[in-house]
Amino acid sequence: MNTKLTLRMDEDLVRKAKQHAARRGKSVSQMVGEFIALLETKKRTQDLPPLTASLAGIMKCRRISEKDYKKHLVEKYL
Repeated sequence: MNTKLTLRMDEDLVRKAKQHAARRGKSVSQMVGEFIALLETKKRTQDLPPLTASLAGIMKCRRISEKDYKKHLVEKYL
């Protein structure tokens, strides 16, 4: 469910946010929502070692099966 939120910001910052959103084909609301979600992701990864934290979430859009992973290991080590 979407809920309305009013933000107060410097006029120049609002103009820049709208321009940036338009270039990306998104609304300012979408960008703010994605930013908040990113903060939550960063919060979860801050206790991980730096290398692991940098890799967290990079495969989010991919569907990798156990079979694919095993095939990768065989190709890599044999």
